[in-house]
Amino acid sequence: MELDDFKHAWAETDSRLDGMEALLRADFRERRLDRARGALRPLWWGQVLQLMVGVAFSIGGGTFWATHFQPLHLLVCGLLVHAFGLLLIVFAARNLYLISRVDYAAPVVDIQRRIAGLRAFRMRVEAPVNAALGCFIWIPVLWMNLAWYGIDLWSPGFAAWALACGLAGLVAVVVVVWAMRQLGYGHKIENESAGRSVVRAQAVLDEIVRFERE
Repeated sequence: MELDDFKHAWAETDSRLDGMEALLRADFRERRLDRARGALRPLWWGQVLQLMVGVAFSIGGGTFWATHFQPLHLLVCGLLVHAFGLLLIVFAARNLYLISRVDYAAPVVDIQRRIAGLRAFRMRVEAPVNAALGCFIWIPVLWMNLAWYGIDLWSPGFAAWALACGLAGLVAVVVVVWAMRQLGYGHKIENESAGRSVVRAQAVLDEIVRFERE
């Protein structure tokens, strides 16, 4: 074999190897993107469920306050439950919108940015608000449900006790979060706030980035 023939054969072999490598990289990318899409699917269904729960709270609270203008504390309870239901709807709708904006045909960096936006919203807005409201929303829910059966728990003493319990719960949440951050578990708290689906999707995208850099 002459030198030119050898160079030509070598170039063809090199070209084929490059083509095979490109195909392998594309296949790896597609499979990992499918995994990222699948990782967000439980979150999508969870938000659909939250949307339905929010509708139930909103209808229940709205129906209650519309038929309980007196006494005032029952009206307030109905309005609070109604507002809580609307907030659940807004949060769920916002998350579903952010999930729908993820374009898996786009560059990985763009996909990472979209999911990072979803993570930031859940971690910085949704989780703190839900943690704070969760310490108090049981009060109007309890009051409202008992009132349906003609039981009114209203008294200054009971109201003060219920609010004190809510405040104690809020303080406990703040103290636990602060302590965990001091012990070096801040990243774990952030991951729990963002949700396992988001964390898994981000991990899969990081795999793609590391593979493409090699």
